[in-house]
Amino acid sequence: MPIAVKRALVSVSDKTGVAEFARRLAERGVAILSTGGTHALLAKSGIQVTEVASYTGHPEMMDGRVKTLHPKIHGGILALRDDKGHVASMREHHIDAIDMVVVNLYPFESTVAKEGVTFAEAVEQIDIGGPSMVRSAAKNHRFVAVVTDPADYEPLAKEIADTGLVSDATLRRLAVKAFELTASYDAAISRWLHRAIADDERRETPEQWVTVGELRDTLRYGENPHQSAAIYARPDANGSTLCGARVLGGKQLSYNNYVDLDAALALACEFEEPFAAVLKHNNPCGAACAPTLAQAIEDAWAGDPVSAFGSVLGFNRRVDLDTATFLTSGGRFVEAIVAPGFEPDALEHLRTVPKWGKNVRLVEVDEVAPTSKGRDARRAVPISGGFLVQDADLATESADDCKVVTKSEPTREQLDALLFANVVCKHVKSNAIVLATGTKVLGVGAGQMSRVDSVKLACSKAGDAVKGSVLASDAFFPFPDGPEYAMEAGVAAILEPGGSVRDDAVIAACDERSVPMVFTGRRHFRH
Repeated sequence: MPIAVKRALVSVSDKTGVAEFARRLAERGVAILSTGGTHALLAKSGIQVTEVASYTGHPEMMDGRVKTLHPKIHGGILALRDDKGHVASMREHHIDAIDMVVVNLYPFESTVAKEGVTFAEAVEQIDIGGPSMVRSAAKNHRFVAVVTDPADYEPLAKEIADTGLVSDATLRRLAVKAFELTASYDAAISRWLHRAIADDERRETPEQWVTVGELRDTLRYGENPHQSAAIYARPDANGSTLCGARVLGGKQLSYNNYVDLDAALALACEFEEPFAAVLKHNNPCGAACAPTLAQAIEDAWAGDPVSAFGSVLGFNRRVDLDTATFLTSGGRFVEAIVAPGFEPDALEHLRTVPKWGKNVRLVEVDEVAPTSKGRDARRAVPISGGFLVQDADLATESADDCKVVTKSEPTREQLDALLFANVVCKHVKSNAIVLATGTKVLGVGAGQMSRVDSVKLACSKAGDAVKGSVLASDAFFPFPDGPEYAMEAGVAAILEPGGSVRDDAVIAACDERSVPMVFTGRRHFRH
């Protein structure tokens, strides 16, 4: 049943719009109870308000830790108005019904996100009274409106002004929102506390893996038109993320765009030099570093120009006019671009070229840096009935990690190219093979059921450029056939993690052709 609001408790950390909302309630004869800073603000705004301490007869204590934890507060919120026993208890203990609770919580997440915040400072931002009142009001939402979001002030005030009541549908909607808030809040605290303790005392898997997200947008559909989809932002995410990105042009981002853009962003974060990646179906089909971004995208596009049409691009520098001009020339077309910004003339060019301006999604992130900042330390993958959690693959090998296992040693140039190909290989679906020369990808074999088929595919993509190239594999070769095919095609050096029971046979095949092979000791599967 709809309810009439006669008494409201207002106690908020985020005071946006609260004075005007309380004023509109008071003008309709609603008695206002409040605490601390909120009480001071409302009183200063000329609103008739009673301090909670005056109403309960007990002062705030312990630096504000105890102020609303009182039977006159929670009894007034939790009492069932249609239960004679509850009503009798209210009369006996002089408890007035509280019909609306307007509460938002201490800013715990923004506090722990600050550089240098101490453990004690973080703990003090764990709200107790606020979540208690929110949960009480949400539980008793048949009789109590619980308001936790300033965005609800205006529509709620209008509903009350128009009807004099809060509808049953609104009560239910607000209750759901309230429980979503407390779930998210508790999840943030448990995540932070586990990390804080783990960093100081131990490294172990949490007993409960809790993840929450705030709805950012509903998408036209998912991977296919018959699937619904939406994007949610994790409140604990930081650094450069797609959920915090700005779309500067083009059509609405699709589910598949987000998946590909995330892969492009992750790959672009690996490199310090100007870098460009061309992705198709979540796999890089071209990638390159170069002295300029325009040269990098030209080299990356040449890796597989057929697959590059309709691709998604990732850059680690602001897109300049030379880069934009290359992209829009020669009949090229892409679905989306992610970069740490666009120069004004480049943005204007991309927005005005026919077929580009209205279609190509231009996505700006805060930064694309070769660090782990803003990249998830752990990732969850849903499976039927649950999900898997693992550390993100943030490892990158250097020359010191490479062990030459053949009689021939790679040149310094070959080793640098192998390490470049190895980084790209980490972002290719297994079985993954990457052919490169210098800092330019020539061919990629991805997602094949056998490694030798991935080798054949990569060599086919590279064409004549395979001669003299280097090859990186995300996992060991189980048989010599893969390296043999690559060497016969012209591959001049090979990198793999090693670890097969047939390593000796694979090494012997390389020695037979005087082709150097290095082992890294680390696999980079990406399923």
